[in-house]
Amino acid sequence: MTEATATNGNVHTETIPVRWGDFDRFNHITNAAYVELAQEARMVFAQREFEKRGMDIPAVFVRKIEADYLRPILSNTKAVTIETQVIEIGNTSFTTRQEIKDADGNLACVVEVVQVAVDIVTARPRAITEHEMKVLTSA
Repeated sequence: MTEATATNGNVHTETIPVRWGDFDRFNHITNAAYVELAQEARMVFAQREFEKRGMDIPAVFVRKIEADYLRPILSNTKAVTIETQVIEIGNTSFTTRQEIKDADGNLACVVEVVQVAVDIVTARPRAITEHEMKVLTSA
């Protein structure tokens, strides 16, 4: 699988510890746990990039998640590395691409997530603000 080109070229790398409950009876990470680990890495990314600029993390709803499971991660793994890139930005939404790698750096799963900026009161889509756009394109 080839790497996607980010809108800004920046890759944000996080090491996320795995938990006992992330594994199934076959001693590999469950499909749902990959999505949860990716979400955790996106939250760390948002906290770091928005809060360091003195901004609140914007409210976003996940519109779509695609996970391509390429190889299992076994129970001898203590942490995974997740690389996150913003690959597309629209008027009300943006897409991240995340590569989840095992302890040896092998690509195990690719997760793409479309997130929609929302007005928290109405729960309706809203335009991405100029300040949010700057964070997403320069983070």
